[in-house]
Amino acid sequence: MSDKYLIGIDVGTSGCKIIAVDEGRVIASETVAYPLSRPKAGWSEQNPADWWEGVCKGLKAVTNGIAEKIAGVSMSGQMHGMVALDKDLNVIRPAILWNDQRTEKQCDEITAAAGGLEGLLGYTNNMMLTGYTGGKILWVKENEPENYAKICKIVNPKDYIVLKLTGNLITDVSDASGTGFFDVEKRAWAYELMDKVGISRDFFVEPLESTDKAGEISAEAEALTGIPAGVPVFAGGGDAVISTIAMGLTDQSKIGVTVGTSGVVAMSLPGYGFNQGGLLQMFCGNLPGSYVAFGCTLSAAGSYQWLRDALFPDFKFSELNDLAEAVPCGSDGLIFLPYLTGERCPLFDSSATGSFTGISNIMGKGHFARAVMEGVAFSLKQVYDLIQEVKPVKPNFMVISGGGAKGHLWRQIFADIFEMPVVTAFGSAEGGAYGAALIAGIGCGLWDAKEAGELCAVETVMEPIPEHFEIYRAIAAKYKRLYGSIKSAD
Repeated sequence: MSDKYLIGIDVGTSGCKIIAVDEGRVIASETVAYPLSRPKAGWSEQNPADWWEGVCKGLKAVTNGIAEKIAGVSMSGQMHGMVALDKDLNVIRPAILWNDQRTEKQCDEITAAAGGLEGLLGYTNNMMLTGYTGGKILWVKENEPENYAKICKIVNPKDYIVLKLTGNLITDVSDASGTGFFDVEKRAWAYELMDKVGISRDFFVEPLESTDKAGEISAEAEALTGIPAGVPVFAGGGDAVISTIAMGLTDQSKIGVTVGTSGVVAMSLPGYGFNQGGLLQMFCGNLPGSYVAFGCTLSAAGSYQWLRDALFPDFKFSELNDLAEAVPCGSDGLIFLPYLTGERCPLFDSSATGSFTGISNIMGKGHFARAVMEGVAFSLKQVYDLIQEVKPVKPNFMVISGGGAKGHLWRQIFADIFEMPVVTAFGSAEGGAYGAALIAGIGCGLWDAKEAGELCAVETVMEPIPEHFEIYRAIAAKYKRLYGSIKSAD
């Protein structure tokens, strides 16, 4: 494939990232920032025109000199954003984003209309979270009736860019899964739920599989991007899902863990599974017929950042890591619960609080640093256990990414608590843009799903230490009881 290139576009919250890939290698990358608006506390909006301007600028930079060799383009993008379009497909109002929190009332109304949580799970297999698109639509209906009356179609952020590139209005099944109005099991819109809520079925376009062709670069888009007209554009996927492709999670042989400010555990499933209690997010995957289960904790590497900033501001992270490494496995009984901003999974409790338990006078800074690392790993292990309840499939190893994956001690702790090898892999750091490029390659027929997974080559391997297993199992059992004990004491 040395004479062919693939373009991956990721429409993020702080900016868009565009990469060019040749045989799986990233040969060019460009990130273009754009503004974020917060009109009121808890609100988060962006102008879709800023996304398009950034994409055009980034594509011109990345495709310079290789435009005639581009085989295909695909998309990733921030999920759950509401882009409202009028009958002429013009944007009606700024897009309301995934991290906007204004819709708690509307989410409760949708859940009630569905017959409660169990009824809602029967329609969509997911809770109606405030980040999802569904509550935003109802919010506009209740608070901006003039804008609501103009709505003809509603799409997600990346789908708006597909519209600008091709002139076609599409979405894909993974992004549709995050609207809160999608029947994940049937890979189709939950029209009956829309009827109960009083939202028009016509707002939504028929979803494609991620590897389906969404259209071709138009003549108008060629002039603005530098990509020749006629180059195929593939539907792509929502960033949280398509990032699993970038980690090589194309089958059940591996699980993905991202240790960023928040934490994510994700796994490709061998078929549909019911999301008992709605604690996980169960979405359609980016490969035809596939499903992905994932859960998000709210303070992963963010907990370590808090520890450094609040308690040890004069220390570098590397210095804290060295102190933590001198502390034995289990931190001499010190346990940390990482619920600094509430929790979403494995608990669903916005009022949950963090804590240290088991402090003694033998403990120093290193104990607190290691306990935070271990506490974050325990919380993510609980998410993994929830996924195993849906589909009990034992993966061979973990692919880890994010800022927390950079330190070898944290990788060792994850290996020991999850009792499996932990690897870092090429491509995972590129996130959704790399996943989109791989999807474009599958769509073009340049590789299949298995080959795409193999392009995410292993860079480092951390083997678990069996002597630590029993220590961590005992602590995990105590860790699991602590939240209930603290909650009942409130």
